[in-house]
Amino acid sequence: MTITPPALSVFETLESEVRSYCRGWPAVFDRAQGARLTDEDGHSYLDFFAGAGSLNYGHNNPVLKRALIDYIERDGITHGLDMATTAKRTFLESFQNNVLRPRDLPYKVMFPGPTGTNAVEAALKLARKVKGRESIVSFTNAFHGMSLGSLAVTGNAFKRAGAGIPLVHGTPMPFDNYLDGRVPDFLWFERLLEDQGSGLNKPAAVIVETVQGEGGINVARPEWLRALADLCHRRDMLLIVDDIQMGCGRTGSFFSFEEAGIVPDIVTLSKSISGYGLPMSLCLFNPELDIWGPGEHNGTFRGNNPAFVTAAAALDAYWADGQMEKQTLARGEQVEQALLSICDEHTALGARYRGRGLVWGVEFTDEARAAAICARAFELGLLVETSGPRSEVVKLLPPLIATPDELDEGLRTLARAVRDTV
Repeated sequence: MTITPPALSVFETLESEVRSYCRGWPAVFDRAQGARLTDEDGHSYLDFFAGAGSLNYGHNNPVLKRALIDYIERDGITHGLDMATTAKRTFLESFQNNVLRPRDLPYKVMFPGPTGTNAVEAALKLARKVKGRESIVSFTNAFHGMSLGSLAVTGNAFKRAGAGIPLVHGTPMPFDNYLDGRVPDFLWFERLLEDQGSGLNKPAAVIVETVQGEGGINVARPEWLRALADLCHRRDMLLIVDDIQMGCGRTGSFFSFEEAGIVPDIVTLSKSISGYGLPMSLCLFNPELDIWGPGEHNGTFRGNNPAFVTAAAALDAYWADGQMEKQTLARGEQVEQALLSICDEHTALGARYRGRGLVWGVEFTDEARAAAICARAFELGLLVETSGPRSEVVKLLPPLIATPDELDEGLRTLARAVRDTV
């Protein structure tokens, strides 16, 4: 398929230079269903991006769309601040029955503003309030959002620089295998905590992603996560797991930390929690941490009731019987085998793959190659993006509902894109 970039006149003349995805994918998209998007010229694209992980159940999922249309047609509440509504009650009951109770998780549910970074801000604020300390520990190559508190615990230098002011009260530590296994896990962290001369103020909390999506698909080992949870417990620090991109089934289980057998003190969710790409986020925490005063953290759009409707429909449709996790793990094995073949074919490029469930990355020695592969993939009708501190990783986030045939098609296209850029 040969695609002629459209004349993006109004986008180029009126929209801010901050736009990014449209530069790599120069098409005007018009329709989408399942794992595919169609531009206004009729070209079809297989989507291995899934709204940066916001569309785990695909575009315009028919089950969720029907629930949303029915709700709108009966004049259901759209905007409700934090008022009690039937849509919110239905979501909370579904979340409790399908997610929390089966996993024996005691969490309270907080609705912050509807973006992931707001959930992180709420988590950081709550941790500091509970512990009475300011310092937060994060990890190398972490990404937690674009607001100031989230940027302070983000590793990417380009994104941090955009803050324009000093980013304080955050201290980075090495993520799993950051030092290539040459140093025992948490040796540096433990030493700083023990040493009164280290300059590290006692942290209120540690925030971590089990798989660093924006950081390059860096996968933390279960034993590393368990050791981190133990360290937090011993040192009186809260453990925050940022599950905004890797939660809602992306790695197989609903929460990405389940494989490690840990129970974080605080968990943030967003992206695919609404199931439909509607803005929504959650901050979950142990009941004893719920020391908020009424309205102490609020927001005008934290009551996005249409998102509650689609979220409840997604949980009831996909998380009531355990089949989604099995399907995701099976299709993850399918992806892994294809990436193994690609890397075996291109050992001269230093190609290496890593991932879990249906999040995968392929890293190349030549840092410019990943961007070239993504550009060629777009020309061939596949949407993939780069990841990592130097954009050296091709990142795959197909919808969880993508069929085996669609996965095969996308992986064949990716293999061709790699060959075409050699």
